[in-house]
Amino acid sequence: MAVTVVPDAPPERGTRRSPKAGRDRRLGRNQLWVWLFLTPTVVLYGVYTVYPILASYWYSFVEWNGFDADKTWVGLANYRAVLADPLFWNSFKITVLFMVAVVPLKVLLTLLLALVLNSPKLPMRTLFRTAFFLPVVTTTAIVGVVMQFVFDPASGPVNTLLRELGLVADGINFLGDPKTALWTVVSVYIWKWFGVTLIYWLAALQTVPDEVYEAAAIDGAGPWKLLRHVTLPLLKPFAVIITLLTLESTLKVFDLMLTMTNGGPFYATEVVEIYIYRWAFAASVPQLGFASAAAVVFGLFVGLVGLLQLAGIRAARKTRSAR
Repeated sequence: MAVTVVPDAPPERGTRRSPKAGRDRRLGRNQLWVWLFLTPTVVLYGVYTVYPILASYWYSFVEWNGFDADKTWVGLANYRAVLADPLFWNSFKITVLFMVAVVPLKVLLTLLLALVLNSPKLPMRTLFRTAFFLPVVTTTAIVGVVMQFVFDPASGPVNTLLRELGLVADGINFLGDPKTALWTVVSVYIWKWFGVTLIYWLAALQTVPDEVYEAAAIDGAGPWKLLRHVTLPLLKPFAVIITLLTLESTLKVFDLMLTMTNGGPFYATEVVEIYIYRWAFAASVPQLGFASAAAVVFGLFVGLVGLLQLAGIRAARKTRSAR
């Protein structure tokens, strides 16, 4: 007897979903949630970062005091005035001098301390790492205000200690003397941000394989030879990146310098950021166009530093890939 096979009935429309359509819907929902969470960040970044940068370029071509509605187009006059102002070049020189003084000291001192704190034989090394990182989490403006009391020539603890030790007869006006003010801020800045560079070096030291140390020790290498022929050569790519990161960070010293010296005495510590702030907000008649032109010129300098950083990172990657 012949058997008739009845095929299954086709699925009704809407009862089965293809896997591709399901993945597309899930992907769409995920992207929606991603953009929903990113929207506040994008809006705030646009309002407080992108818009001020673009507005600075526009204001640099006009004469405007920030209060009147009228703005007068002056073309490149603000740029010519900035480049002809000796105080701008003085602030630029102090900015570069601050950077040159801080970067080598901070990079070398943190490297030495990281080598010590990376030793497994050191007791309580976690406690020491935390202690050196604590100043990083303190507010910079508060640190600047406190340092005014610390370095007070009459009753500050630094001058009190110097007098107790018999090193000085009268208190030293560290922040009021043009010869010492900048170097005092340099020392405080290094102390304040010491922990960040220290963390960079400690992270770099974790990448050195223990097998390399063990093989070198079997060959008779002592601590000095391990440091010279193993550790330091392997840290070279990190040294380039850490140096450039430290160099870039020294360009952001506005809050510490403003609270400790306000650019004084006699413009001895006036970095470019304070120069811009003085013309934009602290002058009796603010000159936002002039200050914006100075900000654009300084921004171009920061951009050059950024390009240098990119070149350094690329060179470091080539060095690591060639090993």
